Amino acid sequence: MLLLAFDTATPAVTVALHDGSRVVSGCTQIDARRHGELLVPGIVTALADAGRDRAELSDIAVGVGPGPYTGLRVGLMTARALGDALGIPVHGVCTLDALAYATGRTADQGPFVAATDARRKEVYWARYADARTRLEGPGVDRAADIADGVAGLPAFGAGAALYAESFASVAGPEHVDAAALAELAVERLKNGGEFLPPEPLYLRRPDAKVPANYKPVTPN
Repeated sequence: MLLLAFDTATPAVTVALHDGSRVVSGCTQIDARRHGELLVPGIVTALADAGRDRAELSDIAVGVGPGPYTGLRVGLMTARALGDALGIPVHGVCTLDALAYATGRTADQGPFVAATDARRKEVYWARYADARTRLEGPGVDRAADIADGVAGLPAFGAGAALYAESFASVAGPEHVDAAALAELAVERLKNGGEFLPPEPLYLRRPDAKVPANYKPVTPN
């Protein structure tokens, strides 16, 4: 097995390579405006650092969000194109699941929330029983609107850090790391776990809308 994992649903453009036993290389850069410029070089770097070639890849795992349209489009289009070119499967993973997995929290430590920045004063969020078990979500809301429902729960992620007053406590990691995404994907593959299709998980409509007074022009 040689699994390539990457995510572009947050400001982190993050890539990792997993050989079935461990993560062998990775590359993460934080830049919310340069997903398209950074992803492919990141993939090239991860492969080169591990001394591997893309022809050796057996699987691709990609974060499907939730996240902003532009970032998600970059990651998912790249994953589908590369999977098609190499004839290998592409597995979709909820970005919040990968963020939760990175916390390493067990059920004994109690439930928690993973939250990323959704802009518009909102967060993408989900509630977890432990690092592997999602109980609720994903959803997109103002942090204040979910405060009562998650009262007393610790929270992880940049979204929680922005609105720390709505959560019991806030800790890192802030952004998803492809190393955690890769480890989670390999674990699911070995245990027969389920994946999402490699399609964007937007949760809300894009900003661009047809004007209310728009009149289509038809030929005479």
